[in-house]
Parts: sequence; C-alpha cells; structure tokens
Amino acid sequence: MQDRIEKKILLRAPRQRVWRALTDSEQFGAWFGMKCDRPFAPGATIKAMITGTTVDPAVAKEQKQYEGVPFDLVVERVDPETLFSFRWHPGEPGTDLSKEPMTLVEFALAEAPGGILLTVTESGFDKIPLERRAKAFSGNERGWELVVTLIERFLAQNS
Repeated sequence: MQDRIEKKILLRAPRQRVWRALTDSEQFGAWFGMKCDRPFAPGATIKAMITGTTVDPAVAKEQKQYEGVPFDLVVERVDPETLFSFRWHPGEPGTDLSKEPMTLVEFALAEAPGGILLTVTESGFDKIPLERRAKAFSGNERGWELVVTLIERFLAQNS
C-alpha cells in the first residue's frame, strides 16, 4: 500500500479563477460538498459539515448519507495561486478520529498547455492506525477521483 494519493486534472480556466474556487471557503464548499464556518487562512481550524455538492446530483446523492456530519480542517499553507493545503482526518465521516494523526491534502497549481494543471495529493496514510489504513486510503482514493471532476464542473458552470 502507498502512503499518498495523487490525482491530476487539466482545468480550462484562468489560474486566478481556479485559485478562487480552491481557496474561497464558500466556493470550495459548493463544489466539494461542505459548509465551512469561516474563511480559509493559514493556521485556522475550520469547522466543516457535509452538505452535498451543488455541481453533480449523483455525487450529492452519495453524500446525502453523511449530510450534517461535522469534521475539522486545519489550514496549513495558502501560497497565492500556487499551493493550498490543509490537514484532516481521513475515514468514515462521523467517527471520532481526534486522537489519530491527520493526513495532509495539497492542491498545487501549475501552468500547462491549454489551462492550469491541478495536482491534488493526500499523504500521511502510513501514520493512520493499521486497522483503518487500507479502508481510509481506498475510500479517499475514490473520493479524490470524484473531487477533481467536481471542481472541473464547478468551473464550467460558474465561469
């Protein structure tokens, strides 16, 4: 098993627009499927709640079972138009994971022919307790496959 998940997608939108979709907590929440209690800022602990994405009815339906479930994000870095990162607890929503280490989620932007290359990386799975590690990894690997398509749809619908 690997310690990290990495997904890439070419987004056909200006860098500034992609950056806003990633770092404006309301926009992020709309496409990701969560409501945040405050804006993203380095060092901030965000109290978030699953709400369901606004850009894909099928994914929103899958998220419905977790609607209202709270979780925390701890914002690590906000390097303008380059890197946004946070820590969180991967795994089953609604489970108390506060005693476990968090994984690091990074959204990196780079110029690419035809748009902006978004690379999403989640690392730190090797620190998750062994009995939960494989399930957390496989669940999030599938989740990040969906997430990169959600931001693409959000940008297309909200250009």
